[in-house]
Amino acid sequence: MDYKEQVLKVLKESDEPMKAGQIAEKINADKKEVDKAIKALKKEELINSPKRCFYDVK
Repeated sequence: MDYKEQVLKVLKESDEPMKAGQIAEKINADKKEVDKAIKALKKEELINSPKRCFYDVK
């Protein structure tokens, strides 16, 4: 499972928006890798950012 899939899974399971650092901690990954995955997911319009630095699933 790549980082994009893991990030998407964590966000789907979360009840509220999460920060990249929280996601990285949850999947035990480097924050830089999570940031790259978030950027790609935002480009694909699979996630959004309801407020600055927080992310959730559309």
